[in-house]
Amino acid sequence: MIIPCIDLMEGKVVQLVQGRDKALEGDLPAEMLKKFSAFPEIQVIDLDAAMGTDENSALVEFLASKARCRVGGGVRTPERARKLIEQGAHRVIVGTAAFTPVIHDIAAAVGTERVVIALDSKHGKIVVKGWQESTDLTAEEVIGRLEPLCGGFLCTYVDKEGMMQGTDLDWFRRLRAATKHEITAAGGITTTDDIRQLTAMNINSALGMAIYTGRLDLAELAQMNRSSKT
Repeated sequence: MIIPCIDLMEGKVVQLVQGRDKALEGDLPAEMLKKFSAFPEIQVIDLDAAMGTDENSALVEFLASKARCRVGGGVRTPERARKLIEQGAHRVIVGTAAFTPVIHDIAAAVGTERVVIALDSKHGKIVVKGWQESTDLTAEEVIGRLEPLCGGFLCTYVDKEGMMQGTDLDWFRRLRAATKHEITAAGGITTTDDIRQLTAMNINSALGMAIYTGRLDLAELAQMNRSSKT
């Protein structure tokens, strides 16, 4: 499955490079929904909430009420997770809190199938708090033990995020071998060949920069999505 991404910052749709530098702004959220209407699911990340600076609650609620959305950004308490579900989110994406005891409370609050755990890797180690802090953990070593707490994983190769230079298919291959859960890949996915190779591994592709810059054509991606289901 191909999943277009809508990242929110200061009330706008944006794309960042490696989670730091704003590279571009997209259309208004309502326009992005129209562009992505052929896709069965959209990924929405509240970057301000992820970084602990603010929230884009009204926009998140608007998007989640109009489309099937998995929503992340600052989901560090069961109350926040429950609020997003109540706003219409189909699933919640949990990053930082997945590596603390509170992940058990989040999973209990909304149900494990509604939880997607984010494994964001930079220089081989998992990063948290909006990718601002590094841990000593690798995605390969934790993915198996986190299975009981979620319905799937969002695995981002931060080293190539937003850089349009391709991704690390070998890393995703290792993760695929480590879990039977759903995996969604993100970070540097640039070509249709990247997507086809990930699909062959039974891994979803979350796409941002390659769509927003026009590197990948939405009509072609929608057709690929339909073809992968037949």
